[in-house]
Amino acid sequence: MKVLVTGGGGFLGYRLARALLEKGALPDAGDKSTPISQITLFDVAFPGDVDARFKCVKGDLTDKALVEATLGGDTDAVFHLASVVSGGAEADFDLGMRVNLDGTRGLLDACRKQARPPRLIFTSSVAVFGGELPEVIDDGVTPNPQGSYGAQKVCCEYLVGDYSRKGYIDGRSVRLPTISVRPGKPNLAASSFASGIIREPLNGVAAICPVGRDARLWLLPPPKAIEALIHAYELPSSAWGTKRVINLPGRTVAVGEMIDTLRRIAGDRVADLIRIQIDPLIEALVTSWPACFKTDRALKLGFAAGQDAESIIRAYIEDQKIRV
Repeated sequence: MKVLVTGGGGFLGYRLARALLEKGALPDAGDKSTPISQITLFDVAFPGDVDARFKCVKGDLTDKALVEATLGGDTDAVFHLASVVSGGAEADFDLGMRVNLDGTRGLLDACRKQARPPRLIFTSSVAVFGGELPEVIDDGVTPNPQGSYGAQKVCCEYLVGDYSRKGYIDGRSVRLPTISVRPGKPNLAASSFASGIIREPLNGVAAICPVGRDARLWLLPPPKAIEALIHAYELPSSAWGTKRVINLPGRTVAVGEMIDTLRRIAGDRVADLIRIQIDPLIEALVTSWPACFKTDRALKLGFAAGQDAESIIRAYIEDQKIRV
């Protein structure tokens, strides 16, 4: 079993690859557990301490020849995480379209050339929703993105569904909530602050929050996101049927609740490092995303329920071995 992780040099992609390495096996097309023989990471950059057991390919997703060469002809599993994130896709429309949409289609076309149709997980986003929305998003709400990133993601969902219908891949799209708390440095995601207002103060660094306390987010911690991606892969094709996309469970958390929970856990000295300074563009984009979901289908398929703000923050503190 050969596995490809695009975006494998990023935080979530690399953590997923480590989890797959530890797991050691995945279901094949016939749902028989098969040992993983190779995990290839594809990205524009990699951390300096990449595990030597991974094969790393440095390149751009828009390089079709390189993507095809990386897949070879016998890749069985693809986890597609590579993308230009929300803030970056909004700031540079052409780059977002080129990488997020054209790059994904190029990857899907390369998958058509495999000896067997690979099973593919596509990481979509709750950013596919926007505009006039009900208070609670259920599995029947139609996407209506209000940003370029969300538009590109929903286009790719349809591509994954159609390539699956044609039998070229066994594709599954999972709409990720905002992932928090991410370690490391901030990125260009509009929701990057959701990690920054926890991560930076715990490291003794001031943090700017670009949205108001009342702004709400649909959150999922990184370990649960990894579990969900692997679970989405392991489900038999029959469980997905003709609907190849799912809203992942998370938890509705207000920014003010995150700050107050951090204050309760780590004290005033830490929480006082957060300063709210509204950025109208970021606030408009983030608040266009829904923050409350009813994920009956995902729960029925065995995806784990979300966690509250305290559990999310304490899990990060434990994972990073931070003393509070």
